[in-house]
Amino acid sequence: MSKPKSGAFDLKSWVDGRSKAVDAALDKFLPKATARPATIHKAMRYSIFAGGKRMRPALVLAAAEACGGTDAAAMPLACAVECIHTYSLIHDDLPAMDDDDLRRGKPTNHVVFGEGIAVLAGDALLTQAFEVAAQARGWPRYSHRDLVLEIAKASGSLQLIAGQVADLEGEGKDLSVAQLRYIHERKTSALLCCSVRLGGMSADCTPAQLKALTDFGYNVGLAFQVIDDILDVTQSSETLGKTAGKDVAAQKATYPRLVGLERSKKIAAQLTAKAFDALKPFKGRAVALEALARYLLERDR
Repeated sequence: MSKPKSGAFDLKSWVDGRSKAVDAALDKFLPKATARPATIHKAMRYSIFAGGKRMRPALVLAAAEACGGTDAAAMPLACAVECIHTYSLIHDDLPAMDDDDLRRGKPTNHVVFGEGIAVLAGDALLTQAFEVAAQARGWPRYSHRDLVLEIAKASGSLQLIAGQVADLEGEGKDLSVAQLRYIHERKTSALLCCSVRLGGMSADCTPAQLKALTDFGYNVGLAFQVIDDILDVTQSSETLGKTAGKDVAAQKATYPRLVGLERSKKIAAQLTAKAFDALKPFKGRAVALEALARYLLERDR
């Protein structure tokens, strides 16, 4: 798929506008920081509003746009996936998991609030996601049951959690490329794929459109994680906003470690090309999705 002409689509303005709208919606959906018990709500908000790029909500909204939907209809689902994503980061950073002290350039949740509150903040955001998603109105092809199943499956023990388990159990071991792909498919790609599928559902998309979005999300999700592996090797903590070199220090299997840096870059490019191909049925209406895919491939942090 050819690259859009210069000036044809301003991704930065598009993302900035959607990010502000998502932040405003999350502020309304989450309990106020002063609501009792205040500590847990402060902890939830600390991580939700820690400066994330809002890529998953952006994918929800971009997919809705590609299918002729609206931001308003998709917003509860966009906020729900951000709650899921943020909960997973809080738990990933815990000493019992990745043991990280820095996230998005700030001290991680457990460093600020303690391990107990961090666990509970993650639990609360996971639960909050379903409360928020329930406020979506439902559509002829996709009921509330479909929405709940979509989120639950993507974040459950067969997908997101499965990836984290396999990641933990694989530390220090010589994994195959197939085993590493299993981790990436679940730990990262599952929620990204869920995001674009939910966006399509919010526009009452056709089965063919949902299939195209699924293919797009799967390939972009894998590419995103391969690039994450690459950046952990090539960038500094200051640039990344999180601790660089953690994968190497933990002896984690990564694409650069298994196949080398240049081959990893080629794999990321191939995956993104497949994602672009998946967007062809939209016949130019998925401009935001394509631009987001390019950003994810070309990012340096």
